[in-house]
Amino acid sequence: MSPVRRGESRPIFNRIAVLRAERSLSRVRLAELIEVNPQTVGALERGDHYPSLDLAMRICEVFGLPIEAVFSRSEFTPLSTELYRSRESGANRDA
Repeated sequence: MSPVRRGESRPIFNRIAVLRAERSLSRVRLAELIEVNPQTVGALERGDHYPSLDLAMRICEVFGLPIEAVFSRSEFTPLSTELYRSRESGANRDA
């Protein structure tokens, strides 16, 4: 199965590398679980290729997450930034 080439006008960003690292999954192991070769996982992580809908769903099943938690049309902010913002907004509400 060949991944879809990336588009310049409507990029798709993903958190595959972060999710893989959180779960201590190697590229090889993730590739086995989603039935692709490890080079495909690398290309997906770099954004060189986009997954088909079927492949995106298999990736999400491995991580146990909804598609919007793994893939997005806009860049993901670092989770540390999200945590900082939520703490900051909570402090502003308490003031």
